[in-house]
Amino acid sequence: MDTPYGSETLPVWERPEPQPRAAPVPLSREKIAAASIRLADAHGLDGLSVRKIAKELGVGPMRLYDYVINRSELLDLMVDVVYARIVEAAGQHSAWRATVLAIAHATRDAALDHEWFSDLLGGRPHLGPHALAVGEATAAALSQAPGVRGIDDLQRALGALNAFIIGAIRREVTERRTARSTGTDEAAFQASLGPYLTRMLKTGRYPTIARLVIDGAHLNAEETFNHNLTTVLDGITSRPRT
Repeated sequence: MDTPYGSETLPVWERPEPQPRAAPVPLSREKIAAASIRLADAHGLDGLSVRKIAKELGVGPMRLYDYVINRSELLDLMVDVVYARIVEAAGQHSAWRATVLAIAHATRDAALDHEWFSDLLGGRPHLGPHALAVGEATAAALSQAPGVRGIDDLQRALGALNAFIIGAIRREVTERRTARSTGTDEAAFQASLGPYLTRMLKTGRYPTIARLVIDGAHLNAEETFNHNLTTVLDGITSRPRT
């Protein structure tokens, strides 16, 4: 497409759908994204290919290229479907803090349902319509928080919040994958290394770790996420100006 800035390819969200053709199986970007998500849920992103998606849809592989020009666009469509679910949570609250908490928890829930989604967080910005809506809702909510006085504060607050959410989600998903791939859950892993850890702690060289292991409460993942998220929000929105 010719633009004032030269010739460029329109993003997938701005290109119109191809004209319907007389074919046994009608296609759309929505159907392609849904089939891709089913495959990625079952086999991860490594198991995603145009040939497999075409087979899932019952069409020839070349037909998909009428709708997406490459794998990157396919991932963009998949990701934005997930953000559509997250943005629903963003619209259910009016108070800034409740909105941010709802978005964070909806993002975690979506990533646990679609583990591949966590692999695509923290890389290039997601700019689909629903991703932008989530970003707008988050930024608008945080801009109303105490302690966020200007654009610099808002940028730092968003950076800290996103860093926590992405890091926490990726860790939780990684632990789940490790448990599946090894056949050993967290309790079994701890039990297998218990004797070694006990011997090391008895040396007295690691007193603080010993306190954490012996006296620390075992929190489940959701409790930990919620507690740490609250702590992060308290810190980035209530900090005194230096």
